[in-house]
Amino acid sequence: MKTKATFVRSLLAVAVTGVFGSALAADEPIQPIRPVQQVNLAQVELGKKLYFDPRLSKSGFISCNSCHNLSTGGTDNLKTSIGHNWQQGPINAPTVLNSSLNVAQFWDGRAVDLKAQAGGPIANPGEMAASHTLAVEVLSSIPEYVIEFKQVFGQDKVTIDEVTQAIAEFEKTLVTPNSRFDKWLLGDKDALTATELAGYNLFKTSGCVACHNGSAVGGNSFQKMGVVTPYKTTNTAEGMAGVTGKDADRFKFKVPTLRNVEMTYPYFHDGAAQTLTEAVDIMGRLQLGKKFTAEENAKIVAFLKALTGDQPSFLMPILPPSTDKTPPPKPFG
Repeated sequence: MKTKATFVRSLLAVAVTGVFGSALAADEPIQPIRPVQQVNLAQVELGKKLYFDPRLSKSGFISCNSCHNLSTGGTDNLKTSIGHNWQQGPINAPTVLNSSLNVAQFWDGRAVDLKAQAGGPIANPGEMAASHTLAVEVLSSIPEYVIEFKQVFGQDKVTIDEVTQAIAEFEKTLVTPNSRFDKWLLGDKDALTATELAGYNLFKTSGCVACHNGSAVGGNSFQKMGVVTPYKTTNTAEGMAGVTGKDADRFKFKVPTLRNVEMTYPYFHDGAAQTLTEAVDIMGRLQLGKKFTAEENAKIVAFLKALTGDQPSFLMPILPPSTDKTPPPKPFG
């Protein structure tokens, strides 16, 4: 049994560690990811069902999870995603993990928040290929959904505003704290290997943190792809210019988060880099004007892999069955 003096010393040790950890994190350009804070749990549970429900698509086959697979880092690991009727998507699917930390949504920032983003793919003819009207009609034909929407929102009618709100609330829970790097930030000196720590120091001194900073290690600014050397690609995405119409915004894309980056290959808006080694090499040359040696590259990659945090874990939702009144899917034609 601990004596009172021993117990007090233990409390003091915890307090000192907490202060040290907070001070250490404050001195770094990257901050720890915090566990999810305030969410509406009823909306989260409804949003979870909607996130996995393929009936929001015209084909009855594609769900939010199809392109943002929570088993594979919140993305689909494809160069560009597969849409309705096997259409090739125009751009790489960014991870949904920690997306609530982004300054805006989509590579070009055209959606101001998660709620605005959630409605886009449903009505996009190249993605889920439904319409907001059809999605609401499908959900309204299923009594269990109607009851749950009323319980959650207090309204008799299902609306697309409620659909996107629920999905967004679920997506807010998809944060990944407790990476080994976070533990190091919070004072655990043994959380990183010497190689990983050397990689982090290179990451800082080389200038990578100018864009990849904050708790998401990115996602909080838009930057030009190809600062020192122009980026060559056959992808037609224009970046922010497609939204603002300004030529100065051409090839400006939202800086992607590097959290869980070992899981979210391939990389860049066009998915051109298949490996982290390749991505680090390209970013060094194009953005920093620096050619990393193989040893330096390996150290940075080792650091990046230490950014993988706790992945979302929950029971898969059981979706309510369709009824005779539910519009049937149209997967072909």
